[in-house]
Amino acid sequence: MQARKHRKSRPKPLLAEPLHRLTSRWRQGGVEEYPLIESAAPHRRALRRMGDQFEITHHRIRIDHLPEAFRGFRIVQLTDIHHGVFLPGPMLRHVVSLANTLEPDLVAVTGDFVTYSSAYIEPVAEILSELHARHGVYAVLGNHDFRVGADDITEALEHNSVQVLRNSHVRLRRNGQSLYIAGIDDLLYNADLHRALRGIPQKAPTVLLSHNPGIIAEASRAGVPFVLAGHTHGGQVNIPFLGNIWGRSKEQLRFKVGWGHLGKTQIYVSRGIGTIVLPLRYRCAAEIAHLTLEPT
Repeated sequence: MQARKHRKSRPKPLLAEPLHRLTSRWRQGGVEEYPLIESAAPHRRALRRMGDQFEITHHRIRIDHLPEAFRGFRIVQLTDIHHGVFLPGPMLRHVVSLANTLEPDLVAVTGDFVTYSSAYIEPVAEILSELHARHGVYAVLGNHDFRVGADDITEALEHNSVQVLRNSHVRLRRNGQSLYIAGIDDLLYNADLHRALRGIPQKAPTVLLSHNPGIIAEASRAGVPFVLAGHTHGGQVNIPFLGNIWGRSKEQLRFKVGWGHLGKTQIYVSRGIGTIVLPLRYRCAAEIAHLTLEPT
């Protein structure tokens, strides 16, 4: 008679275990290293709630010296995707589908493609390859991307038709007129605005992609007309009377969420798509920004 094998029972987790994991996530800036999970089932309720919160916002940005050929040029900005267990493939594909319905001239993705796992580098790049724009898809890297592997993410994105601007720029042409798109690395990882702008004529219409909105002062000194940024998640959780992690007054939230300006330099800071630490947004919906450029 064959002996029956006994499964070793798994001990119940102590309260300290989930608390330790949560504090570790916070220190590391997000979710710990984890393998690729194709299914959204583990977080289906939270994901369904988040899926109903994607907001497409529309903005008109007036730029000095914008050529007539680029009047009405439309940019869709995606940022802070954080592809992982909290924002799985099906949800990201939904975001891509929403972006494509806007039929943009250009898509700008301003960093933090993944959170803390290299397993999601290839999948996020493959999904973003489905983005469509007349003048292409351009990206810059965020702080989480550098933590995971900037070169690997750059290679994966460019292999999937997403051009990564690492302290560099491109020139778009329409009817003999030009618009420049510049991009810098994250401020904590060798951002070089001077290098990114080198070769762009003075006062030329330029859109700067920067993951971190903290570039605004330097961009203003350099005479950049318009900056697109993310990084802040808009605070992610906005509690009545208390505000969010950035504060609650207009001055505290300046350059942290939405439109602002410093001198003649305008900036738009999107609330982003994904989340970190917890799959939770409260009074701060995920955002797909749709921006239309107009001459002054």
